[in-house]
Amino acid sequence: MPELSKRLLPLCAAALLAACAAEVKPTATAAPAAVPSGPVDAARLIAADREPGSWLSTGRNYSEQRYSPLAAVNKSNVAQLGLAWSYKLDVDRATEATPIVVDGVMLVTSAFSIVTALDPRDGHELWKFDPKVRRDLDRDGCCDAANRGVAVWQNKVYVGAYDGRLIALDLKTGAKLWETDTIVDHKRSYTISGAPRVVKGKVIIGNGGAELGVRGYIGAYDAETGALAWRFYTVPGDPSRPAENAAMEMARKTWFGDQYYKLGGGGTVWDSMAYDPELDLLYIGTGNGSSWNRKVRSEGKGDNLFLSSIVALRPDSGEYVWHYQTTPGETWDFTATQSIILADLKIEGQTRKVLMQAPKNGFFYVVDRVTGKLISAEKFVTVNWASKVDLASGRPVESPDGDWTSQPKLVFPGPLGAHNWQPMSYSPQTGLVYIPAQQAPYLYVPDNAQRYSGRGRWHTGSAPLAVPENNKELQGIAGLYKGQLLAWDPVAQKVAWSQDYAAIWNGGTLATAGNLVFQGTADGRFVAYAADKGDKLWETPANTGVMAGPMSYEIDGVQYVSVAAGWGGALPLAAGALAAPGTRADARILTYKLGGTASLPAPKTAVALPPPPPLTAKPAVVAKGRDLYNEHCGVCHGASAIGGGVLPDLRKLTPEKHQIFAGIVAGAYIDKGMPSLMDVLKPEDVEAIHQYLIARAQDLHREAAAGSP
Repeated sequence: MPELSKRLLPLCAAALLAACAAEVKPTATAAPAAVPSGPVDAARLIAADREPGSWLSTGRNYSEQRYSPLAAVNKSNVAQLGLAWSYKLDVDRATEATPIVVDGVMLVTSAFSIVTALDPRDGHELWKFDPKVRRDLDRDGCCDAANRGVAVWQNKVYVGAYDGRLIALDLKTGAKLWETDTIVDHKRSYTISGAPRVVKGKVIIGNGGAELGVRGYIGAYDAETGALAWRFYTVPGDPSRPAENAAMEMARKTWFGDQYYKLGGGGTVWDSMAYDPELDLLYIGTGNGSSWNRKVRSEGKGDNLFLSSIVALRPDSGEYVWHYQTTPGETWDFTATQSIILADLKIEGQTRKVLMQAPKNGFFYVVDRVTGKLISAEKFVTVNWASKVDLASGRPVESPDGDWTSQPKLVFPGPLGAHNWQPMSYSPQTGLVYIPAQQAPYLYVPDNAQRYSGRGRWHTGSAPLAVPENNKELQGIAGLYKGQLLAWDPVAQKVAWSQDYAAIWNGGTLATAGNLVFQGTADGRFVAYAADKGDKLWETPANTGVMAGPMSYEIDGVQYVSVAAGWGGALPLAAGALAAPGTRADARILTYKLGGTASLPAPKTAVALPPPPPLTAKPAVVAKGRDLYNEHCGVCHGASAIGGGVLPDLRKLTPEKHQIFAGIVAGAYIDKGMPSLMDVLKPEDVEAIHQYLIARAQDLHREAAAGSP
């Protein structure tokens, strides 16, 4: 690995300037008249605004606006919010779901796809379903064993299990009704982390795994039986075989060579969707290439459809209608799987049916959702891979600063994105979109010789991430990454106001009719802002990093605001201590109401450092262990062995664990989630990694003795 890749982390850009929006008055709660009755079906989902006390799907309605019409909690009284109740989730790992509240039941998922039904009034457990996902399968995913929630339809609850099963449960009891396998090739590292949606009696779900070498697709399954109704592939398959349909025939012309097929191609549909019932169009966001590096997967040529695209499909058949590609020839892990929001906006005097997205690449897009034509696109953070998006062609004007496939380049933004999976929201009251944005560039180092090397292995075409091990350098780097809450005007395409954070990887947003925006933070707070002007109105400790999107509901005339809190995912695993030092995983559902008086348990505290064993290896062996660690271990336990507060910090191994270190790497802790790595490591490799960890433990002790944090 080049020394440059070992010693550098990206710099962060300056924050965007804020402006002010017009004053907005809270509106009354929508009248509950003519609420559709009976089980959740198309009528109820389409008419979600007529039952504002419910939260019927992950984005509240088909438009995925994450806007609550409730206004009992508003700008004038939000300071009186207090904790109503909390519920401890089973696994202190990535907590990313938005709860659903329907017919007096709250449904939420935790890591490893465990579904829990709670009484939304007091949080007591009604039932729980554990799909028993093998804990060592977290190696098959890029970004922790997360799950972003469930869907409900006709008294059934649907969850996508991390191991690729789609499961239907009874809403009242949690009993399993059916399950179906969504994975087309079990030799590849497919997972599910997203929330399903149900459209016209079909449960729709995509899969993850592009970093690890899979071919992307989305499937629709009969809600009653689980039978496959249709499957739409997002990238072409084996070039020696006929394409599945006309869309794949079109896409195939934009790919070159055969490495893309061997690498899978990517384009996974692992998160966002939206549906327009009037147009009868399902919109999906597709992911990055496999590998990231287009020079590896497609000879450095072609748009590589449908990577990093918004694709419109017919929900009855999966038929392709149109697409818009945000990043042609995707080469940076610039997924377009981020929130897709539908709205009707008045643009240049004309009301337009639009969809909006702020994907990883740093541009905010407004697209005509009828035709797929670009209306506007502007940078919402610092971007250097492209100077602008050309409105006539809809294509970005790329900059030489973004081409890292021949030499290392510092690119703004990087693979963490200008906006990642944390959902954004839209308020029709203010006309603003609330984006959990971040300044997070990255030093890409080309590895153009990379080829597919098997299940559970990363395929990026870039050298593994390593960070400096000098504590002073680390502190300097940590201070360069910045998070922001941006209130974005999608018509004017500019910032209305912003709030800056010291850390990135802050939570999703909720907008309400009470002129409020709620957001959790990476450093363990839950905050409310004025939706119109951005003033901070209320804050409370969450005792853990908050990443998920909040929601609001009403029971017995009382409005509640609820969020799933818990640290984990891509950044916290790989570099959480740099982004939010001191943040620890403690997964809970936190629910607030006016006058709430409940309290949280004391936050977790750090444990004493155990004494490290003596270092017996020569410097060359330790250096080898460093490279092996960053390649095989750093993505979960922290780059350069700096733990991020989720999985064990391996600099703090106890003497007993040092004694059995080789056995742990060989699979002794599989049931705890530590997979065996002996398919890719030799015994001497394991010993080199162990000696490197001993050296890092000694570094940590020296820093502690010197008083360094």
